[in-house]
Amino acid sequence: MKVWISGGSGFVGSHLVRAFDDVCAPSHAEVDVTDPDAVRRSIRAFAPDAVIHSAILNDFTRLERDGWAGYVGATRNVVGAAGEAQVVLISTDWVFSGVGGNFIEATPPSPVNAYGMLKAASELVVEGRGAVARLSAVQGVSEAPRSQDAGFGYFVAALVRALRAGERFTVWEGEDINMTATPTLASDAADLIARIVAGGHTGIFHCCGGESVDRRTLALRTVEAFGLDGDLLGFGPPPPQPWRIPYDTSLDARATAATLGVELPSLADQLARLQMTMEEVRA
Repeated sequence: MKVWISGGSGFVGSHLVRAFDDVCAPSHAEVDVTDPDAVRRSIRAFAPDAVIHSAILNDFTRLERDGWAGYVGATRNVVGAAGEAQVVLISTDWVFSGVGGNFIEATPPSPVNAYGMLKAASELVVEGRGAVARLSAVQGVSEAPRSQDAGFGYFVAALVRALRAGERFTVWEGEDINMTATPTLASDAADLIARIVAGGHTGIFHCCGGESVDRRTLALRTVEAFGLDGDLLGFGPPPPQPWRIPYDTSLDARATAATLGVELPSLADQLARLQMTMEEVRA
């Protein structure tokens, strides 16, 4: 199966590239997804069976100025150029308000910031045309070290890196931050998306782990799983945030698991496999 992937050099995109055998994943320099002609030429030249749109505008400070073109416009360009190919859009748990949590695939989006709104609008472009794969709290080892931020992404790797270096790590806690989510290994998300493509599925899927936790719990279980010095952990308020952040974006993915015929991994399983990966990188 031939698969065209936008954002293939990104963290999630790079795992998607490894999940398929015959892939075209042009860089931003090769194909700017906000340029409909460039997207059309690239996709039609490759003639894929499936198109996965994972590219995002990484500079969140540009959302108000360039966000519509970078998200919704780019999604329209990809969908418009896909022809008969299957389409999968990579989306996020931040399409939800953060109130209540345990959102199912059928829960209507209710974003509270520009990023969530733009992703929710992008989902509408794909509605009835392909599949939406929502990811949550993506974990893994990145070539570019990341620090803790308002979301859960890269949280485990950032904590492990600090504690292994003998540095203190303050776990952020507060009402104005993403405090609860559903950790997901990037490799697991890619495997679930590969199943969506292989099955020719459409609709909304929650491509995440099987267990939701808050930041404190994730930190403590990471310390235990990796055998780290818990005395180096601290807990305190985050720095002021420029946007409103959804508090609880935990996902219920039972419908996704049933459709794709998988058992979603526990947090313990994910941490064990992530530890093995990080040890291999250190070796």
